[in-house]
Amino acid sequence: MAFRKAVKGTAVVASASLFVFYGLTQQAEYTRKKARVSHVVEAAEQVNMVYLDELPSRQAQLVALRSTQEFDVLIVGGGATGSGCALDAVTRKLKTALVERDDFSSGTSSRSTKLIHGGVRYLQKAIMKLDYEQVNASFFLHNNNMITYQPHVLLGPFMWYVSSCFARWWQLPYYWAGIKIYDLVAGGQCLKSSYVLSKNKALELFPMLKKDKLVGAIVYYDGQHNDARMNLAIALTAARYGAAIANYTEVVHLLKRADPQTGKERVCGAHCRDVITGQEFDVRAKCVINATGPFTDALRKMDDQKNPNICQPSAGVHIVIPGYYSPDNMGLLDPATSDGRVIFFLPWERMTIAGTTDTPTEITQHPIPVEEDINFILTEVRNYLSPDVEVRRGDVLAAWSGIRPLVTDPNSKDTQSICRNHIVSISDSGLVTIAGGKWTTYRSMAEHTLDAAVKAHGLTADSSRTVGLMLEGAKDWSPTMYIRLVQDYGLEVEVAQHLASTYGGRAYEVAKIAHVTGKRWPIVGKRLVSEFPYIESEVLYAVKEYACTAIDVVARRTRLGFLNVQAAEEALPRIVELMARELKWSDQKKKEELAAAKRFLYYEMGYKVRSEQLTDSSEITLSPPEVDRYKKRFHKFDKENKGFITTVDVQRVLESISVQIDENTLHEILNEVDLNKNGQVELNEFLQLMSAVRKGQVSDNRLAMLMQTAEESLDQRGPVSVDRSGGGM
Repeated sequence: MAFRKAVKGTAVVASASLFVFYGLTQQAEYTRKKARVSHVVEAAEQVNMVYLDELPSRQAQLVALRSTQEFDVLIVGGGATGSGCALDAVTRKLKTALVERDDFSSGTSSRSTKLIHGGVRYLQKAIMKLDYEQVNASFFLHNNNMITYQPHVLLGPFMWYVSSCFARWWQLPYYWAGIKIYDLVAGGQCLKSSYVLSKNKALELFPMLKKDKLVGAIVYYDGQHNDARMNLAIALTAARYGAAIANYTEVVHLLKRADPQTGKERVCGAHCRDVITGQEFDVRAKCVINATGPFTDALRKMDDQKNPNICQPSAGVHIVIPGYYSPDNMGLLDPATSDGRVIFFLPWERMTIAGTTDTPTEITQHPIPVEEDINFILTEVRNYLSPDVEVRRGDVLAAWSGIRPLVTDPNSKDTQSICRNHIVSISDSGLVTIAGGKWTTYRSMAEHTLDAAVKAHGLTADSSRTVGLMLEGAKDWSPTMYIRLVQDYGLEVEVAQHLASTYGGRAYEVAKIAHVTGKRWPIVGKRLVSEFPYIESEVLYAVKEYACTAIDVVARRTRLGFLNVQAAEEALPRIVELMARELKWSDQKKKEELAAAKRFLYYEMGYKVRSEQLTDSSEITLSPPEVDRYKKRFHKFDKENKGFITTVDVQRVLESISVQIDENTLHEILNEVDLNKNGQVELNEFLQLMSAVRKGQVSDNRLAMLMQTAEESLDQRGPVSVDRSGGGM
């Protein structure tokens, strides 16, 4: 047995050596291409095209779509791939149009893991399964890293967790060899060199980890971004170069005409509908590109009903939990979950993202996270976090599901085999389809698509110029620009840092229209909610950037909906009010927008599954009579049966018994119990508190004592009318 293990270990190490050799050959190829890439970057910086300082309005873009006699290229789909195609096309000096039936990045592109990675997931599979195709995928991803093109992307270390659950004596050096290949492939793009950590050092950097199963860790470096903002930056850059782009514009059907030479029907545009107004119009183009992600097959069948389905949709669920679950500057990769999937555990926007799942799903415009997937992620997180860190279901602040558009190659003999990269296909009628791929490779995907389109349709175009092309806001960005925002405009430091990292050089435009606070400090920048650095002027600026609905702002122009659904709901009325002034909404329209945004939060951002957990007593060790007694105490404060209480509820009861506590102190008292930091104490949190008090784990808790004292006073005085108590919230 020992001999067999030794042989296996030797074979694996030998295999790693082969991977290293393969990596060296790939790096040599990369070096040979470097001179050509440098030339292209230089060319991109000297693109001799008009660059618009002022974005055309959405109405102006619709006029351009309707009035232009014929575009060279019409792209359908405003996600990362479609927007990338528009940017690639317009910088080749092609007359370019793009339509998106929802908002830019409303689908899969805004629901990712937020990583700009070089394919370490694929490298892990390659190492374990000795799969060279996966190695190719990793090389392809790394050589297309986006960090070069958007400097205000976050760079950070990620820890590859190695535990005794799956490690053998040879696996830690084996994984290290694989990660070194990762560095090797990156070449000049390598952010920092990877390194191995001992168990003690890993715990020092990531103290939340479970000690008993930890063998060691490997740290590597990757990029992280705000995916929705990146997508929008790509689309806006295309618009500034002259592309006619419009969100909320859907394709009703494709236009076709007979080819004068062959007599066959050829796609020559699309009949579109403005979703906002209902107006319909034709957009004619020499070439139509299908970049609709999970909805690829719908447009393919619009072209020809006989086309087979090529999309194999898979749902990936992510959850957001409080930031204290992970260090501020270290992510975690667990390559050995209970079912073989990879789990990422990442700090993002001062919160922690955990995910993802990978389950077959139906194609829908509104994917909903399900409780089973949320609990799977929580279970996996518990497996590598210390028992001292209680991973609670109530700590899930938001959850979302994104549909991965995995595809089969229609030109392949094996039509059931999933393509690991992307495919570009051209139908008999000339419809160009780009499908599959990854966020990280959007630029290369766009280049390959336009190369194919230019060749198939005989378009006159320059070569691709997007390597090294700066995106919206990147030109005037610097790591210290937030200091100028603080000094020149009187913004809070946290707000200034957020604006700089989100808008880059365009942050000054947002700061200029910020509202005066009326306080000594900050001078300008009224927050939408106190816990997050989003300010009211971002809503005004969002309208300039084609935001048409409250969902656009709460989900994509800001990320409140993805970070904390309850904070997002709190901000919604003000968001709707600000947008109504800019877009001249009626009172009825405002009600509709508010209702639609609440539905979005309730279903698509996990509010529904969260609210269903409010009365879950799975972690409560109270007896049934004790639970009933504490529920009655809680409902003396929660008069409206919301399932949670706020400082307003507590203050109302205290005033009714003539007890005065200043607002700041009351916030502190609730904050001691509000473990998920959403500004509310839910029934389940209160019951857990009382359970801990009963077990002696917690003593002298101020909220528990305060609520008990208030209950006793109310019982002695009898019922207090709503009128006398101040009328409720």
